[in-house]
Amino acid sequence: MSDGEVELLLDKLDPGQRVRLLTGADTWRTRPEPDVGLREIVFSDGPAGVRGPGWDERCTSALLPSPTALGALWDEDRVRRLGELLGDEARRKGVHVVLAPALNLHRSPLAGRHFECFSEDPLLAGRTGAALIRGIQSRGVAATAKHYVANDSETERLTLDVRLDERVLRELYLAPFEAAVQAGVWLVMSAYNKVNGVTMSESSMLHEPLKGEWGFDGVVVSDWGGVRSTVASAVSAQDLAMPGPRGPWGEELLEALASGRVPAEAVEDKTRRLLRLASRVGTLTPGGAPSDLEPAPDLAPPLPPGPGPGALRQELRAAAAAGFVLLENRGLLPLERGALDRVAVIGVHAGDPRVQGGGSSEVFPQRVVSPLDGLRGALGPGVRVAYEPGPAPEGGGGQAPLGARYARDPEGGAPGVRLRVLDAVGTVLSTTHQPSGRVLEPELPPGARTVELAAVLHPDTSGPWTLGLGGFGALSLTVDGTAVLDGEFPPETEDPAVIHVRPPQHTIRIPLTAGRTVHVVARRELVSGTGRATVLTAAPPVPEPAEALAAAVAAARAADVAVVVVGTTEGGESEGFDRASLRLPAPQDELVAAVTRANPRTVVVVNSGGPVELPWREAAGAVLLTWFPGQEAGHALADVLLGSAEPGGRLPTTWPATLDDAPVRTTQPTGGRLPYEEGLHIGHRAWLRTGAAGPAPAYWFGHGLGYTTWELEHLGTPEPTPGGGYEVPVTLRNTGARRGREVVQIHLSRPDSAIERPVSWLAGWVAAEAEPGERVTAYVRIPARALQHWSAGAAGWTAEPGRFTVLAGRSAGDLPLRGAIDV
Repeated sequence: MSDGEVELLLDKLDPGQRVRLLTGADTWRTRPEPDVGLREIVFSDGPAGVRGPGWDERCTSALLPSPTALGALWDEDRVRRLGELLGDEARRKGVHVVLAPALNLHRSPLAGRHFECFSEDPLLAGRTGAALIRGIQSRGVAATAKHYVANDSETERLTLDVRLDERVLRELYLAPFEAAVQAGVWLVMSAYNKVNGVTMSESSMLHEPLKGEWGFDGVVVSDWGGVRSTVASAVSAQDLAMPGPRGPWGEELLEALASGRVPAEAVEDKTRRLLRLASRVGTLTPGGAPSDLEPAPDLAPPLPPGPGPGALRQELRAAAAAGFVLLENRGLLPLERGALDRVAVIGVHAGDPRVQGGGSSEVFPQRVVSPLDGLRGALGPGVRVAYEPGPAPEGGGGQAPLGARYARDPEGGAPGVRLRVLDAVGTVLSTTHQPSGRVLEPELPPGARTVELAAVLHPDTSGPWTLGLGGFGALSLTVDGTAVLDGEFPPETEDPAVIHVRPPQHTIRIPLTAGRTVHVVARRELVSGTGRATVLTAAPPVPEPAEALAAAVAAARAADVAVVVVGTTEGGESEGFDRASLRLPAPQDELVAAVTRANPRTVVVVNSGGPVELPWREAAGAVLLTWFPGQEAGHALADVLLGSAEPGGRLPTTWPATLDDAPVRTTQPTGGRLPYEEGLHIGHRAWLRTGAAGPAPAYWFGHGLGYTTWELEHLGTPEPTPGGGYEVPVTLRNTGARRGREVVQIHLSRPDSAIERPVSWLAGWVAAEAEPGERVTAYVRIPARALQHWSAGAAGWTAEPGRFTVLAGRSAGDLPLRGAIDV
């Protein structure tokens, strides 16, 4: 639909209709307006999968590797294909807007939402995010660049005031969003936080540079609950307040419009942008009502069906393996399948891996392949695989929801639980079967007062079981009719991630006998402002740690090779809070140390979304980082360990050896303010700035080993390209015994600069593939912007005349080739 046609429809809407459109109809939908053929626009969280409009475990989704894993790909083509997969998923679920990608930076390794962002580097984050956006929107589905801007930590995230100067904003934190706009993104999400004293839904940065200088013609949507004022946000370039139907706009905005406190032009522009978005995603069809999933006629013809289940799983499997980063390898990997008779698989995460981060981005995968299942399937019956979970990690962040393993529905006996919604006098208004006791958005009929979850619990172990109930308000839990929990539990925060996704659990321990069932009933009273999430959990007795450790060590000692899987827990890495430490939850370090002493042929698999300390890394035969690898975790791991796939990932962020070594650690505001005192120097830039005077990182930005070796031989003469950039040829040779892929990275430096700069900064990269002994030339494009800096005085980008040093290599700490560009 042309802009002219949009204008004609806009003219048909009176002020009341326009204002009504600017607040959501409910949690996930905008309002329809039949007078102009506008239907609802449906939103869904991302970015590791498309959950759909609502939280329902029965509505499963394809689960991608975490965004940190996508950043580790350094492969825009693969990221684009994964974006297409997300777009296909969205269309299948009737979703028009995917709330992804997150373009905030890995400023500090303590950031709790590290896993949901791509990189510490603005160029890598921007190019990766742009590729995902292009893939999603190629399907006629809108992507959303979030959270604009400087939303780089979780502590006090609703009110945090970030303080930083204009140059740092431009060169670091705004840069990925500028790349998203250049890629044609259709929505930008304003963040909860303030920047320099102004909350982002009221910030002038929504006007400039976003809509003015950059020319963004899409919709600025709020983070959920992020619009907190009427006039201040309405006169800004904030366009859509979510969720609805209540909010600070509505009638208040209509009154402000009538009184002249909000100009009519502001509301008109917001409405115009919303209609343009509806046209793009196919929900604006004057005179007709085709399917919500049909793209607008001026975008593309109807798309063919997405990949079938087998092809989809294979794409996710290959993507996970391509993002795995081989941190250490002392000749152990890849494993020789024919030399294996006994393999020990060790660790709780081996049987129950973390495949996604916690918080609003969670989806319900149809299936998850664990490392244990993946290795057993790949090794086959000829290899004996012994599994020992070892000691349970501490601080898990809550027990697992009561589900099919231990629970049966009291009505019919199917695996799972029974959900009932009751009115004030206990009359049943609705009843349904649920796969597990985690019910985040139950349907509430009129008059709903209480949510009830009931199950017949089948314990398989005797001893003290831990039962838990999560939610707010009046909570009660009975076991065989006896109350074991009863009290009032008001919320202690307004954070939506806590209220609607991860309500705290209140736990009790009761003795149960294996084989003897008990009837468990949990209830929570519905109170305004406390959400409706209700979570019933159960956990069997925990094995004695010393015995579990001894069993793991014995299994490792008896094996040809040991595979130990360790990682973070939801209590340590999730939306809503920052981390206090980079240590793995105890006693996992002790477990790894004991296993590597028992068997030097030990592969340690690290299952985390962000950096963790690895004090045993030099004792392990190999260390493989798998991030949160998505639903095909186990198959991808088996492919890499057994050599059918090469670990293709390179670190998108620098990993410190210890938290104390990290140059930027502050995520805790003081008096509500968090100054970014490090300025331009985050990530590898900060490490380079400290130089020899400070500790070296455990692993540099860009580090990653493959299954072959490479020699970078020659850096050619940079050749100018249209637009003021350069193309730099780099010759390298595969010096190993098998085909492989290497990422050639170009950094720039200006040691004699008249202005403050990083010691060096990433300017471009490209991947090269070669057969054993083959020599290839990689051509790395350097954009003009890489040679420029933001000048606040000139209010623009400028290039300092003189010589820039060109550095080529395999990581920020390994740049052996040098050249020059004269500007």
